[in-house]
Amino acid sequence: MTPAARGARLSGYSRQRRPGASVAVALSAIALLAAGCGVETHVNDPRPQPPTRVSVAINEDKVLVQPRRIAIGPEQTQQLPQNQNVRQPPVRSKKPLNVVLVATNLTGRDSRLQLRGRGRSISSGPLYRNANVTMQAILPTGVYTVSAENLPGAEPARLVIGPYRSSSENDVLLP
Repeated sequence: MTPAARGARLSGYSRQRRPGASVAVALSAIALLAAGCGVETHVNDPRPQPPTRVSVAINEDKVLVQPRRIAIGPEQTQQLPQNQNVRQPPVRSKKPLNVVLVATNLTGRDSRLQLRGRGRSISSGPLYRNANVTMQAILPTGVYTVSAENLPGAEPARLVIGPYRSSSENDVLLP
């Protein structure tokens, strides 16, 4: 017996093959490979469009909305200044549009902002005289009427929301 074999036998190490050990090693290797491999295709949903802002001014005789048509196509006014000349990638979605209405009451009477259309009616909080209010709504494509409560002489305005949605992936300064 060679000195190496004698040392191995003394340390309790023998060169016998263990079929269970090799099967366990093979299964461990397969499990590690399977855990490291995921789905080959990943769906990258485009980033959502930032909320579209609409200005509303309420006078004694009418309600003014600017812009009157939104989500009709790429909106240059909605982009950050550094991205105004970069094409906005469209989003192929029929999701509703996130709209923020910023209203100012230029009258001497308290009121509320009303938004009606597509079978829904949304009202803002109190809109005090000579003050501002912000109202956020998730609106599907359609035609809406923007009016002022408690001001019967103020002619309502019309707001059109189109089907176009754009990704905000080019707007790097968004949160």
